[in-house]
Amino acid sequence: MRRWSASKVEAVNDDQNGIRIGLSGWSNPAWRSGFYKGVPQRLWLAHCAAHFNTVEVNATFHRMLKQASYARWRAETPDSFVFAIKGNRVVTHFRLLKDPAAPIATQKDNSAALGNKLRVVLWQLPERLYKDIDRLASFARALAVWTGVRHAVEFRHDTWFDDETAGLLAEHGLAVCISDAADWPLWDRVTTNLVYIRLHGAECTYHSRYDDDALNSWAQRIKTWRDERRAVYVYFDNDAEGQAPYDALRLVDLLKLERPPAYAAEAR
Repeated sequence: MRRWSASKVEAVNDDQNGIRIGLSGWSNPAWRSGFYKGVPQRLWLAHCAAHFNTVEVNATFHRMLKQASYARWRAETPDSFVFAIKGNRVVTHFRLLKDPAAPIATQKDNSAALGNKLRVVLWQLPERLYKDIDRLASFARALAVWTGVRHAVEFRHDTWFDDETAGLLAEHGLAVCISDAADWPLWDRVTTNLVYIRLHGAECTYHSRYDDDALNSWAQRIKTWRDERRAVYVYFDNDAEGQAPYDALRLVDLLKLERPPAYAAEAR
């Protein structure tokens, strides 16, 4: 792994000692007989909120959701639970960061129904998008209208992995998404007081579990970032064979984080 470097910055206001760990999505039928055993599907989000303190929403990448969806998620989770959402693919994959203002504004307005439970927006770039620093700079300026949340960028081509990109992100307060997978490169540069991590499965993307050595390694790095007064958000996306919830729970225990109080949403 490439060594990260960044100067000390003011802490992100958060609880849980600045660490949040959760899943990349919750609507996974493969978990029905394991993590969700005996839980009706309408309560899957509440079940996640009874075990973790955050979740990353993938549905927002595929379509522009209405305010009602965000409002429902807010109502179905406890006050201490927070969300990260993926920026819509119209911005990242269709327009390739060009002319992003209109879709950014739409997603910003609709997701406002989450209130202060929305903490981070993740912008996942396609592998075919090579480095274009001017395009990234224009995108960063467009994000300035979306205040009250943080933004992270997941680069999937290593032409972006340099000091120029890191400097631009730092200037705009944008985080690098540290994306661990078998199918694309990892850039573990830290550019701000937010560290955003997606664990897709290092041996086989979306499938492989994280063994004890791997989780201990991540736990030590997370503790270092926490000690530097950075907020750390970690999402497990190795969900194809049901590993994600159990790996996430093991990491919670390794870091000695408090488990959320049991929470059950009313049937809707």
